[in-house]
Amino acid sequence: MGSIAKIIAQRLALGVLTLLIVSFVIFVSVNALPGDFAQAIMGQGATEEAVTAMRKDLGLDQPYFQRYFSWLGNIITGDLGISFAQMNFASNLGGDQLISVADQIYPRFINTMWLAGFAALIAVPLSLTIGVLAALYRNSMFDRIANIGALTSISSPEFFIAYILVLFLAVLNPVFLPVAEVTPGITLGERLYFLALPALTLTLVVTAHMMRMTRASIINLLASPYIEMARLKGVSPMRVIVKHALPNALAPIINVIALNLAYLITGVVVVEVVFTYPGIGQLFVDSVINRDIPVIQACVMIFASAYILLNLTADILTILSNPKLRHPK
Repeated sequence: MGSIAKIIAQRLALGVLTLLIVSFVIFVSVNALPGDFAQAIMGQGATEEAVTAMRKDLGLDQPYFQRYFSWLGNIITGDLGISFAQMNFASNLGGDQLISVADQIYPRFINTMWLAGFAALIAVPLSLTIGVLAALYRNSMFDRIANIGALTSISSPEFFIAYILVLFLAVLNPVFLPVAEVTPGITLGERLYFLALPALTLTLVVTAHMMRMTRASIINLLASPYIEMARLKGVSPMRVIVKHALPNALAPIINVIALNLAYLITGVVVVEVVFTYPGIGQLFVDSVINRDIPVIQACVMIFASAYILLNLTADILTILSNPKLRHPK
C-alpha cells in the first residue's frame, strides 16, 4: 500500500510541476502578442501620457519576471485580477465598479461544466456499450457500421458536425434551437433542451475515440488463456466479455475516457462559438478579440488545470485497477 501512495504522490508532484511550466508558457505566449495592450485599450486617439498612465495602472511597466511571479502568486491565492476590458469600460463611464476576472469566469465555467457533464453523461455509457457490442459481434454488420460511424466522426471537425446537426435538427426539422440561449433562472428541463445540440455535437466527437479503444482493448484480451478457459467452461460470450475481459481492459479505457473528458472541458471553444453558448470557451474567444490579458491567462490556466487533473485522475485509477501495481513484488 505504501508503494501505491508513493506512486500517487509522484504523480501529484509531477502534475504540479507541469502546471508551473504551463503557467510560464501561458504568460510568455500571451505577453508576446504584438502590439501595445495599453494603447489597444485606450484607443488610437489617446495621448502618450494617458497610455503611459494606463500602462502603470495595469502593471505593464514592471520587469517581465516580476510581473510573472506577481501574477503566479495572485493565482495561487485565488486572485485572478481585473480584466482590462472592464477597467477600460469603468474608466469610460467615470466609475470605479470593476468586476473581477473570477466573477466573470465563474458563471461561464458553471455553464461549461453543465455542457461537458451532459455530454459525458451520454457519451461514456454509449461508447462503452457500443465498444463491448462491437467486440462481441466482431466482423459483423453491426461492427462494420460502428467502425464506419466512428471513423466518420473522428474525421469530421467539430464545427462541421455542429452545422450539420443545426441544418437537420434546427432548420429543416425544427426540433431544437440553433442557439443555446441559457439564462439565469431557467429550469432544468429548459437547460437540457437548450444544451441538446451542443451536447450531441460533443458526444459524436468523443464517443468514437472511446468506442474504438474499448473495442480494441477487449479484442486484444479475447485470445488470452483465461478467456479460452472461460469459453471451454461454457460461459456465455457476453459474460466472458463483461466479467472477464472488460475488467482487465480498464487501464487503456480509463485513459482514453479521461482524455476525452478533458477534451469536453478544454475543447468546447469551437462548439460554444458555433452555438453562441455563454461558456468559458466563448469568453476566451471574446477576450482574445478584446486583448484582455488577465481573462485570457485565467481561461487557459483553467483549461490546463482541468486537463492535467483529469490525466492525474486517470493515472491514479489505472494504478488502482492494475493488480501488478496494487501488489508489486
